[in-house]
Amino acid sequence: MSRPGRERRRVVAVEPVGPYALVRLERGMLDPGNPGQFFMVEAPGRVLPRPMSLCLAPKGELAFLLDPIGPGTRALAALEPGERVHVFGPLGNGFRLDVPRPLLVGGGIGVAPLPYLSEALERPPAVLGFRSEHHAEAAALVPNAEVVIDPVLVTDALPEGRDVLACGPEPMLEAVRALVPDAQLAWEAPMACGFGACYGCVVEVDGELKRLCVEGPVLCSS
Repeated sequence: MSRPGRERRRVVAVEPVGPYALVRLERGMLDPGNPGQFFMVEAPGRVLPRPMSLCLAPKGELAFLLDPIGPGTRALAALEPGERVHVFGPLGNGFRLDVPRPLLVGGGIGVAPLPYLSEALERPPAVLGFRSEHHAEAAALVPNAEVVIDPVLVTDALPEGRDVLACGPEPMLEAVRALVPDAQLAWEAPMACGFGACYGCVVEVDGELKRLCVEGPVLCSS
């Protein structure tokens, strides 16, 4: 597994993707890690860093897709090229890639880790759900994607017999695991430290408490 590092990296660009923002940083000596792992990115002027799944890893860069809805994510989306932010990672456990018939499933900002995952799996099919056409502009980041718009659900479009790797809001993940019990699911939770010390990211899955930063964020439902 990749050894995490902490560096102060320069902002290359911040690009709008529908209502989301793609924050591109210099990679430096940081390892991009495996798809589904995350980084703690320190927002300017904020006390706590924000956990961000790696979206893309082009040569020399790390790119993070975020939804600027809170003070921290808005501060990150407002970064200017040349500014610098601290980045710590990669952290947590990502997706297993040894699956014969992968299908990527994402909902809303849960599509964030899927472009990097798609590249690692050589662009398998994907099903992505969004609340509006504006949000669905993010689907352009994921090749071979079928897009559904609310009130249609991603579970309405799931084909049978595929190895599902999913990320999205908890209700979507619960619906996916009901249909595909052995799906790999990337869960979301607030995090303060990213390495298991604060217990702020504990979630209950199948009656067990899991620290997503060290036991996840990707968990298998079975």
